[in-house]
Amino acid sequence: MMERKKELRRQVALLKTRHSSSATRQSAEILAALEAHPAFRAATTVLLYHSLKDEVDTHEFIRKWSREKRILLPVVVGDDLELRLYTGPEDLKPGAYGIEEPTGELFTDYDFIVVPGVAFDRNGNRLGRGKGYYDRLLPRIPSAHKAGICFPFQLVEEVPAEPFDICMDEIITQ
Repeated sequence: MMERKKELRRQVALLKTRHSSSATRQSAEILAALEAHPAFRAATTVLLYHSLKDEVDTHEFIRKWSREKRILLPVVVGDDLELRLYTGPEDLKPGAYGIEEPTGELFTDYDFIVVPGVAFDRNGNRLGRGKGYYDRLLPRIPSAHKAGICFPFQLVEEVPAEPFDICMDEIITQ
């Protein structure tokens, strides 16, 4: 199972290099679909992620929606993720893995979660980067709507899934 996951991560990494020129346009289209989603529109508190350079770019989206909703971002603390309130760009500081993390108030109440991933399949299975942060976080928030977002080439036929993996409620892509 671990080898299959490792190979899928390698394949998607190669695809990312081939599609990097269209990432900005695709990110905008994916996020437009996300913000039009009824569950996102209805949510008052949304867990997003501050994207890395090879992910759907969420930086401007976070700033935009923080004026209308409570936006939470994950903060790496040891082997777990804490969720903190985003209050503005001045609130961010480099954290683990060079990812910008908020210093705002700790938060545990949310109703919509946007989840990053290396790959997803149509059954809602997700392949992460291999550290297990979301595998440990998602079981603690079973009632929130979970939407994986990804570039079209990250939607694959099958993601190797294990019993502890939490499925997304849906995958939003272009």
